[in-house]
Amino acid sequence: MKASRIAAAAAVAGSAVVVLSSPAFAHVSVQPEGSAVKGGYAVVDFKVPNERDNASTTKLEVTFPTDHPLASVMPEPISGWTVKVTKSKLAKPAEMHGETITEAVTKVTWTATGKGVEPGYFQKFPVSVGMLPTDADQLVFKALQTYSNNEVVRWIEVQKDGAEEPENPAPVLELTAASTSGSAAEDASEKTENTAADTTSDAGSSDTTARVLGVVGIVVGAAGVAYGVLAGRRRTTV
Repeated sequence: MKASRIAAAAAVAGSAVVVLSSPAFAHVSVQPEGSAVKGGYAVVDFKVPNERDNASTTKLEVTFPTDHPLASVMPEPISGWTVKVTKSKLAKPAEMHGETITEAVTKVTWTATGKGVEPGYFQKFPVSVGMLPTDADQLVFKALQTYSNNEVVRWIEVQKDGAEEPENPAPVLELTAASTSGSAAEDASEKTENTAADTTSDAGSSDTTARVLGVVGIVVGAAGVAYGVLAGRRRTTV
């Protein structure tokens, strides 16, 4: 009897841990469709799960970084949602790929026109962004998630090195370095083509030389035969 009570208590405690810890994994996040290469363009998805059992997510506000502003931000239309793109003047103009940027997108807001993200579901909000900075390894997007009961969850806490994940972490987009494999492959291909051309040229030269030597040999041989015939006739006559 005692053992059964202990087992039941352990099961309840275990389920409580799962329920309490699950929200830490179900937060607003951002991921690229493919990869987010430095200096390029990418389509990124802001993934918004519903963490409530009695309310729907009806609004998402994403703040874009101003320390690494993005000149191009284009949300993809989503059925059942309206989208608003907010641009602001930068406190300090930024130099991006040879151009001076004085304003950039600082916020994108999605508002549900219907039920929104209901309990037990999630929604992706795709955005095309660029050009991505070349002097940063990641971009931080702070987000506000509003529910139908007017509750607002602020996903704005920045992860610190060596520290545990905060309770409400801000979405972070990891950037990858531009690959040089393409140029290396092109160089290798060019070298291969040049080597093949040189080999073909050498083969052609060798073939031509062989033909010339063959003709010369035939001429010399014919001359020798003719000389031998004439010499034989002279001896016969004498």
